[in-house]
Amino acid sequence: MNRLSNEKSPYLLQHANNPVDWFPWGEEAFQKAKSENKPIFLSIGYSTCHWCHVMERESFENESVAKIMNEKFVNIKVDREERPDVDKVYMAAVQMMVGSGGWPLSVFLTPDLKPFYGGTYFPPTDGHGRPSFTTLLNRIHDVWQSERENIIQSGEELIHSLQQRQPVDTKDSEIEELLLKRTYHQLAAGYDPKFAGFGTGPKFPRPVVLNFLFRYFQRTKEQEALSMSLTTLMAMANGGMYDHLGGGFHRYSVDGQWRVPHFEKMLYDQAQLIHSFLDAYQITHEDYFAQIAHETCSYIMRDMASPDGGFFSAEDADSADAEHPGYNVEGAFYVWEKSEIESILTKDEAKVFCHYYSVEENGNALSDPQGEFQKKNILFSPFTIEQTAEFTKFSQEKVVSLLQSSKGKLFSARSKRPRPNLDDKILTSWNGLMISALARASRVLGKKDYRSAAERAALFIRKCLYNDEKKILLRRFRNDEAKFEAHLDDYAFLTQGLLDLYEATFDIQWIEFASDLTGTMIALFWDSAEGGFFDTSGKDRTVLVRMKDAYDGAEPTGNSVAANNLLRLFQLTNEPSLQHYAEKTLKYFAALLIQSPQIMPQLMCAADRFLSSSEHVVVVSEGEQKELPKFLGEIFRNFHPNLTVILLKENVRQYFIKHQSFMERMMPIDDEIQVYYCKDFSCRQPITRLEELKHQLNS
Repeated sequence: MNRLSNEKSPYLLQHANNPVDWFPWGEEAFQKAKSENKPIFLSIGYSTCHWCHVMERESFENESVAKIMNEKFVNIKVDREERPDVDKVYMAAVQMMVGSGGWPLSVFLTPDLKPFYGGTYFPPTDGHGRPSFTTLLNRIHDVWQSERENIIQSGEELIHSLQQRQPVDTKDSEIEELLLKRTYHQLAAGYDPKFAGFGTGPKFPRPVVLNFLFRYFQRTKEQEALSMSLTTLMAMANGGMYDHLGGGFHRYSVDGQWRVPHFEKMLYDQAQLIHSFLDAYQITHEDYFAQIAHETCSYIMRDMASPDGGFFSAEDADSADAEHPGYNVEGAFYVWEKSEIESILTKDEAKVFCHYYSVEENGNALSDPQGEFQKKNILFSPFTIEQTAEFTKFSQEKVVSLLQSSKGKLFSARSKRPRPNLDDKILTSWNGLMISALARASRVLGKKDYRSAAERAALFIRKCLYNDEKKILLRRFRNDEAKFEAHLDDYAFLTQGLLDLYEATFDIQWIEFASDLTGTMIALFWDSAEGGFFDTSGKDRTVLVRMKDAYDGAEPTGNSVAANNLLRLFQLTNEPSLQHYAEKTLKYFAALLIQSPQIMPQLMCAADRFLSSSEHVVVVSEGEQKELPKFLGEIFRNFHPNLTVILLKENVRQYFIKHQSFMERMMPIDDEIQVYYCKDFSCRQPITRLEELKHQLNS
């Protein structure tokens, strides 16, 4: 075993038995490269990355390839989920060099960590205009021997280009509604009216786009914004990207029709898509959207929750398959042959199930671009219950019943298959997203167990990944080890989760924790020269560039979430500096996004909040009020994304009055519940009847 055997990362441990003399990122590797004057080969990936597995199997497990790597290079492995700071620098460098990036990320560095060549996956043999990995290794070695000075200069120039950002002039930058309008039109221009979603294929969920479109609809009543969002959610949930038996979403669709997924499941996707389906449910009140949110929450609590309370990171796309002994196959856990389904179900069940999920004798993955799933069926649902009832000549009630029993039997049969690999590390940032999702699901769907799961995760993070005395976070926990300095997204995503957890529990410890984290976030990451937050603290000198991510992709940027958090905390605490930091962040990025505002739709959600009036609903209640859940349920029944909800009880009264003087006159009256609607800190007369509350919220 190589040096990776001492690491905790599941990804690094997957490579611990390679014949490659891998080092983890650290001084031992850097010193070896300097003392032996060798270039560094840096390989970055993550444990559920399909093409990382492929390159390992083809190259890193190959003795002859490993011999070249060990003789001519110092080889470093990095888990991008543990070290996004390292990944972002070298991903930006590779994108600058070759125009694109991805994982596995393969980068060649000078001994002082400057990148001079890179790419992603390299095949084992030459072909299609791409050199094999062996050919590349030998070429890089030859050039290092013959043109070392040029390579060193090239690496220095590249890093200098990344470090020298253009200064941003924000003095004339304004946050205006026009920016929201332009964001909407640019997003709408990329919509696929035939199959829904954005772009052609492959198609990614990118929930940040839906977050913005739902808010834009709420602000403008632009029906097309709502239609695009709902249609996209239905296309994903009916397509192969959704796990129809176990709940939860796969990473993306490799085709443009949402039929053939890339089968890995990521925690951050589940968390964000739960929010999207809750938004849709609050706007439409259609049970379909609530059901998908429920099933995704159930998947997380069943398969992704650690016994200690935190949430695991991901499940692999690949798993063992009887037809391919010796190595794992993508999608093996999820796909079916028709004969297998028919052997498990009754004749009536099979008839209904195979029609509803488009199961074919020769397989249904017709849009599979690589032809990996021949004879296999990926479950997707192109038909309605009504259409299946018409086809099978059964009643709709019987179709629903047979589908339910079929799914139970097939889920049970599938659970006996070898499961995909579980990446069981616990990341602060992704746990923050899931705490947020479960806390909100608990109040929208009225499920106490979701709230309990969110509370347990928050308590776990506080106990295992937070230093109460120094008020600082760590990023990763696994096997009793907390490690790595937390970054901006860890602080921002966890703060979002805590603010949502307050509105699910009305326990002010979560506001106080969020406030402490925000203070540390400002101290560590704020750019006092231009505004906005750096992604890293700058303390680790081996990370050569302090990045400011300006793209809300599969995950939102730390700045986008931080800006919204600052405005939410301002509405809870009335601390003016919080609004100041939020405004400066928005202005910094608005100056950058004049041409392409659609690249940061989550930041535009914060801009929407900034441009909106401050709205509070304050519920005054003492004792155990039986009617309180009904009042709170009504408040959370509809979509009010910028509303701040406070429960004013005697034990927290002084806390809120200290921060919000307008609550001073809100005194409890016997056993009566009072609800105050306040706009810009001016409040209407209190409501004491549920019907009045419904009327006022709807108006």
